[in-house]
Amino acid sequence: MAQRVIHVGCGGWGAMWCHEFLPANVEDGTVEVVAAVDRNPDALENAHEGLGLPEDRCYTDPERAFAAHDAEFATLAVPPAERRPLVESALEHGLDLLTEKPIAPTLDEAIEIADLVEEADAKMAVTMSHRFDRDKTTLRRQIQSGEYGPLDYLVMRFTQRYRQRDEWVAGRPYEMDHPLLVEGGVHHLDLLASLAGAKCEQLYARTWNPEWSDFSGDSQVLVTMEFENGVRATYEGATTNAVALNGWENEYIRAECRDATLELDARELTAYPYDPDAEPRHNATGPPEGESIPLEDGEKWMNAWLVERFTEWRAGGEPMDTRIEANLQSMALIEAAMRSSERDEPIAVQELLEK
Repeated sequence: MAQRVIHVGCGGWGAMWCHEFLPANVEDGTVEVVAAVDRNPDALENAHEGLGLPEDRCYTDPERAFAAHDAEFATLAVPPAERRPLVESALEHGLDLLTEKPIAPTLDEAIEIADLVEEADAKMAVTMSHRFDRDKTTLRRQIQSGEYGPLDYLVMRFTQRYRQRDEWVAGRPYEMDHPLLVEGGVHHLDLLASLAGAKCEQLYARTWNPEWSDFSGDSQVLVTMEFENGVRATYEGATTNAVALNGWENEYIRAECRDATLELDARELTAYPYDPDAEPRHNATGPPEGESIPLEDGEKWMNAWLVERFTEWRAGGEPMDTRIEANLQSMALIEAAMRSSERDEPIAVQELLEK
């Protein structure tokens, strides 16, 4: 039976929820969207068009929507700073929650929200969409298969050209202190941890903002990470480069395993197996001939898949990897990166959560 959901946030990225993520789950009977909410009446047009909701089921006041409908959970696609009061209101109405990343603007507030969810004996998860994209899922499963031996280290690159104001359609990041970390790093550092298969033990980061940038805060970042299982990773994140090389959903990731190099570049995955009998390539100008790995099949990916997984968890299935208590790791990574850059020193990530 379809689970009843109230969606909050229909403008900006919320439009994708109305036109793609939720409709994919409505069509196969996973969910029924009973109402939609946005403070901007114009944004509710996305709920009319994408979800087919009539005007009497579209609201500008979330409290009215929560009170008027017998729903089972709510989806929140609103900025992090607006999230806590919505969480509190939804919990008061007995709703579980599936929310966009990050949980909150700060690690402290994210922990407070996690405590509220635990006190209410509710379920809450976060849509870490990049981790559950088709190409990254294929890479993760290839690493976990053991076919290529143990993982040594990871390299990830995300580069965009957003240096002039309003080139980034979202607009909001130009006023943030750490736009790259909050909007991109929250996905990418989380993704590296999932590929490493362990919690991050120590992180060192340097963030800065070039003179040619229109951002108020730091728009570039370089990060090194060490995980509890011995895997290491480096991350290059940039939003003010001259050109975009590997932007949203097309990130470059290289996994160096004992028996092969796995390279994900613009959604194409290639394995370069180790050949102990091959001649050394002292003057190599590029990789040798590789083996193309087909991406895994699936009807849903990213947020659409996570909506389905959330309903399965609510129905008694396995807890989600991105449930709020587990996703505090992602918040801790961002907090650690900010502190590391400010202090110019490595940060013990797990100590942030212990404290």
